Amino acid sequence: MIEGVVVKKLLAHADIEDAPGRKNSPRGFLIEVLRKDDGFLKAFGQSVFTVAHTGTIKAFHWHKKQDDLWFMATGRAKVVLYDRRRRSGTYGQTQIIFAGEGDYKLILIPRGVAHGYQVISKEPVLLFYHVTRMYDPKKPDEERMPFDDPGIGISWEK
Repeated sequence: MIEGVVVKKLLAHADIEDAPGRKNSPRGFLIEVLRKDDGFLKAFGQSVFTVAHTGTIKAFHWHKKQDDLWFMATGRAKVVLYDRRRRSGTYGQTQIIFAGEGDYKLILIPRGVAHGYQVISKEPVLLFYHVTRMYDPKKPDEERMPFDDPGIGISWEK
């Protein structure tokens, strides 16, 4: 585990309806994704929603000022984190997390940790992420790295 990264395993609670002719019939589920008492958000900046299709790789970027919280609502993704914080006890380490449908997680990605993901399911990944700062198009807090950066050395094979 990279220092400061937190993975919260999420529970899907069956939504049961007792309607005429539908005794204890599941109609879906409910997941509490983020709660104030989790203590993950030091501040609230904004929430963002994005869709990525099969095989898509979105990597790598990192932030100097903001933390990210990621939740994959559908599909499955291979999330890759790389600690580029020189003062961290896990500097230079890589962490891989699989998340999405059937294995719901909330992933806290601290500032300074490069992050990216690959869609590994046939279904698209619907990613909701919450950040501690609002996006400023005049001064974006986003630094980029190539998806195939040799320093990270990650294989994007499924």
